[in-house]
Amino acid sequence: MKKSHYIAILVATILVLLTATIVSALAHVVRPGDTLSGISRYYGTTINAIMSLNPQITNPNLIYAGDTLQIPEAGVTVTPAPTTTPPSTAPTPTAPPGTAAYVVRFGDTLSKIARQFNTTINAIMAINPQITNPNLIYTGQSILIPGTSGTNPPPGPDPTSTPAPPPSFSFEMGGQTLVLGHVNEMRAAGMTWAKFQHKWSPGDSPSSLASTINTAHDQGFKVLISVSGEQVYPGPGGIDFAGYTEFIRGLAALGPDAIEVWNEQNIDFEWPAGEISPVSYTNNMLAPAYQAIKSVNPNIMVISGALAPTGFDNGYNAWADNRYLAGMNQAGAVNYMDCVGAHHNAGATSPSQTYGHPADSNGHYSWYFLPTLNLYHNSFGGRRPVCFTELGYLSGDGFPSLPSNFSWAADTSVAEQAQWLAEAAQLSSNSGKVRLMTVFNVDFTYYDANRDPQAGYAMIRPDGSCPACGTLGAVTGGG
Repeated sequence: MKKSHYIAILVATILVLLTATIVSALAHVVRPGDTLSGISRYYGTTINAIMSLNPQITNPNLIYAGDTLQIPEAGVTVTPAPTTTPPSTAPTPTAPPGTAAYVVRFGDTLSKIARQFNTTINAIMAINPQITNPNLIYTGQSILIPGTSGTNPPPGPDPTSTPAPPPSFSFEMGGQTLVLGHVNEMRAAGMTWAKFQHKWSPGDSPSSLASTINTAHDQGFKVLISVSGEQVYPGPGGIDFAGYTEFIRGLAALGPDAIEVWNEQNIDFEWPAGEISPVSYTNNMLAPAYQAIKSVNPNIMVISGALAPTGFDNGYNAWADNRYLAGMNQAGAVNYMDCVGAHHNAGATSPSQTYGHPADSNGHYSWYFLPTLNLYHNSFGGRRPVCFTELGYLSGDGFPSLPSNFSWAADTSVAEQAQWLAEAAQLSSNSGKVRLMTVFNVDFTYYDANRDPQAGYAMIRPDGSCPACGTLGAVTGGG
């Protein structure tokens, strides 16, 4: 759980007026979780017809919440505008002597291209002034490579040429715990998974987790290990990607049932400010970790690092999770995960409710369960299920006060916490979209009334009772 919830901020939308031939059209404001295919089905039209009226859409898989789209009315035939080639797919320029023209492929990064041609990132950027950010290059973009000649080498296998079919799965539930000290209560709630989080530092040995994994297995639980970073607010270049991958490889050899690759990488509490990038996360961390895990044990479930649910987005300290998810999808992250990691730990209403959160002034999805679920599932076209690696409701009952930045939970009772967890489990099970729901948390006792109320999320309350054990057990059938 991040130390504070970024306040949701929505950008005001601007209505795009068509100056081309007038066509009878409707206006649709894109909502979180919308897809172009879903919108076209809703209005009884086609993706191509919508794109013809909205030339700003260059990629049918990338639309953004808050954008206003023109939708042709049913029965209206739209003549597509003449096709033009977007700048990113412009014809390959003639390369000056001593250079080669290269067309960026799916999955490329500037560092990967530099290694491929035995040059440096700085050398490539020096002759490509259009590249202003070394972390942002695009599939189809033409760039020049110094010190060589010719064009692209023969392409390797395209990891997206044959997308994997949606996996078959059954809904399961677990809980995040520190020491697995409440096994009977977890079983009564119907939990079959135990989640543990490891704060990794370079030089850590995976063997430190062997006892944790073995103990949970001996108690009959499947094990999820979430591996994030020990360093908060890491500095520039502060993540040792190669060291992390090797730790993950060693962890896989210990036999956990699932591994979550990092945590809330869209905010600077967990990822270096100015370097937050879904492309970097996918290429430098998620893909190598996935390949390392599967090379050891292909049966281990790989979960992408759950993002911090937030609408705050300044492109430097944080990315809104909906924009980050779209970037992950464009970067091909779906090929390197079995499940989409998600968090929902700022709710203060029933999970079936989509309005009325005390802190919500503009209807932002991050405060509500169902809109969050739909966003994470739809961001990858439903090709992967969602795994909630943290889902919890904060109640200050039994504690002196809540931190000011968690005041939105002031009216949430323990009874509501118990009921809402059960409702979330029922909705998850019925949705067909959720593979794993991990309750945050089972039994944490740490409580800082000024900053971090972890124990307020716990199912095991200060008096030792567990109301949520009964409500969850009624949904799951107990254990």
